[in-house]
Amino acid sequence: MIRTLLLSLALLSLTACGKEEAKPAVCTTKPIQPLRIIDKTIDFGPDRIAMTKAYIKSHYGMNVEDIEITPKIIVLHWTAEMNFDKSFKRLQPEKLLSDRKDIMKASALNVSSQFMVARDGTIYRLMPENWMARHVIGLNYSSIGIENIGGKGNKIDDLTPAQRQANIDLVLYLKAKYPTIEYLIGHHEYKQMERTSLWLEKDKGYRTVKSDPGEKFMSDIRKAVKCLDLKAPPKGE
Repeated sequence: MIRTLLLSLALLSLTACGKEEAKPAVCTTKPIQPLRIIDKTIDFGPDRIAMTKAYIKSHYGMNVEDIEITPKIIVLHWTAEMNFDKSFKRLQPEKLLSDRKDIMKASALNVSSQFMVARDGTIYRLMPENWMARHVIGLNYSSIGIENIGGKGNKIDDLTPAQRQANIDLVLYLKAKYPTIEYLIGHHEYKQMERTSLWLEKDKGYRTVKSDPGEKFMSDIRKAVKCLDLKAPPKGE
């Protein structure tokens, strides 16, 4: 009896890296099939974990025992690269590539994201959902990032209908799994979150300009998940 109970508890405590098919919440009367997520993990060993802890201490002023987060924000991105393999390989190493001089001074920790969505709408999970990823200044400690392959040249919204649907389904899935999630934002909106208590960045000079994934994409996703009552970032002055 005790052995059975312990096994049950162990199964419940497995991290989100395990393969699963989870049914998202349903906003409309249209049935949503079980969500298919493929695990394709980036390198996230002891060194990357240590660098993540150091980043949390340096930028957020916190000493932490682990890198688990309580998700409160979903941040949608595009990669500005049209090739999936090239995009994945940029996130895979534990340390930043040499061409990221714009953020290298802040930390050598490589950028990452919990999810990546291919052009055909296939959803890949790159790391445990509740581990901190470096994907958005000031908000990493409370956010889950979704990268979308596209945004060629970091200029246009060329994301596909399949990607739009995958993002809708993924937002529904995440909100159902993590009721603590309050906000849905685009990467280009991140600085507006400085007006909230979730903003933690201590370096006032550490900001970058972002355009992804654009107003149209965010409008499409927000309309589709309106029933979740997720907040947009505060409007500018």
